[in-house]
Amino acid sequence: MDMITFRRAADTDADVAALVALYDGAARWMQGRGISQWTPGERDAEHFRLRIKQDEVWFAEVGGEIAGAWELWWEDLPAWGPQPPVAGYLHRLMVDRDRAPAGTGRAMLARAERRIAEAGRPLSRLDCKSSNPRLRPYYESAGYRVVGEQRAKEGSDGSRYTVTLLEKQVPGPGA
Repeated sequence: MDMITFRRAADTDADVAALVALYDGAARWMQGRGISQWTPGERDAEHFRLRIKQDEVWFAEVGGEIAGAWELWWEDLPAWGPQPPVAGYLHRLMVDRDRAPAGTGRAMLARAERRIAEAGRPLSRLDCKSSNPRLRPYYESAGYRVVGEQRAKEGSDGSRYTVTLLEKQVPGPGA
């Protein structure tokens, strides 16, 4: 099996188009399984260009092909409110179900956690819709623990929904 490698996304048409396609594919996969989390078309090129400029966006590649991606933010006011700079915030962990080998999601989480540790922050944080029955157990099995709920997170369409807040202590740099 090919090894999973990682690289930062660049603000190029090819990388941005790949991110939009990954998001839409993941959204369609969820919807096909009755999971109400994402909607195809909800995150466009402008969204990913902004995230690349303001935060970090990473790709997982297998055999030179994009197999997944995630966003890493250094603050997350909509879900967590004002916080001291002690965490990295993971968003849009997504895989290409046709290309990603088993374990790609966990490998992406581990790489994101290492990046957070490299930045000198001891916590990895994320949130997921409380109504999503699969994500919370997935993250808990990866070592994340529930630390609260945000009952009125605002969606891109202005709707409000409840999210579960999870965090994980990450080992220090070089550990």
